[in-house]
Amino acid sequence: MFDTRPDRDAEVVLVGRSNVGKSTLMREITGHSVSTGSKPGVTKKPNHFDWVSESFVVTDLPGFGFMSGVPEERREQIKTDVVRYVEANAEQILVGVLVVDGKSVVDIIDRHSGPDEIPHDVEMFHFLRELEIPTVVAVNKMDKVDDRDERLDALCDRLGLLPPWQQWQEVIAPISAKREQTEAFDEAVRHHLHEAKRDDLFKFF
Repeated sequence: MFDTRPDRDAEVVLVGRSNVGKSTLMREITGHSVSTGSKPGVTKKPNHFDWVSESFVVTDLPGFGFMSGVPEERREQIKTDVVRYVEANAEQILVGVLVVDGKSVVDIIDRHSGPDEIPHDVEMFHFLRELEIPTVVAVNKMDKVDDRDERLDALCDRLGLLPPWQQWQEVIAPISAKREQTEAFDEAVRHHLHEAKRDDLFKFF
């Protein structure tokens, strides 16, 4: 199911929990509709959108974490598949995008933090960085957040980044994908593409 990747040299991957807006952000990037739904877990296998001429692919990976009506065994398998996919393609991934829900991410992280538990979002953030994949955290649904700076500072704190969040603008990108407010994300991704000497891909962001 995860071996559908087109043979391309450069890739941007979207990872994150179910229902945080990955597919909506994918639609913003590509201009093409991908299946989105109000129920978590709509994306069951990777969605690839590629451009042969640029040898470039954007991949929306299935969401991990809680999904109503999906057995835990299946949820664990999806997470394992996502991790394996990222590991297998790390050399080609120019940017790893962790999409989170700005309104609930800090509460979810706190709820799942304990001596024997690392929250999925924190784990995935550090996993991408350990693989030396430039990482952008797209903090989505910010149009629903009132205490914006406090919320983003708290997220930085949970991810092990020293607040204030403003000093991490190539990492932390507050957006509202549904409202097409993705400028901070575009800037952050372009920063990493420039570092990779791929300014030719700016037109997609």
